[in-house]
Amino acid sequence: MSEAPHVLVVAHQTAATDKLSQAVAERAQRGPATFHLVVPRQAHGIHKVVDPQDTGEEDAQRVLAEALTRLSQAAGGEVTGAIGDSEPLMAIEDAVNLGDYDEIIISTLPRRISRWLKLDLVSKAKALGLPVTHVEASETLIGAPNS
Repeated sequence: MSEAPHVLVVAHQTAATDKLSQAVAERAQRGPATFHLVVPRQAHGIHKVVDPQDTGEEDAQRVLAEALTRLSQAAGGEVTGAIGDSEPLMAIEDAVNLGDYDEIIISTLPRRISRWLKLDLVSKAKALGLPVTHVEASETLIGAPNS
């Protein structure tokens, strides 16, 4: 009997949106899987200038706590989570290098306002050799601007 696939979920501002919950639920319905959410830290806006020591850790912890409950319900089981590097690609690479993931789900803001899409995060994540599902949220519930 083979082990259930491990799915890495990466989101910040869109971590507790309906679209991401739906994507996790759909993946869980396809067959057994374990899910791990990584929320990249994001010191944002004027905070980076006023307080360079603000790493965005508190905001990321709040996002993680709120999203884990919602995603666990969608997955039908416990979703684990962690705070990642402030650079989203580095957060993904760190998780992939330290974990044993079989696929990635990336959730972003809509294209017109997503910093992650402007950075071509989805294509860069695909270059890691794992299947990547991109979820573009239509609403924003939590977190920092431009995820």
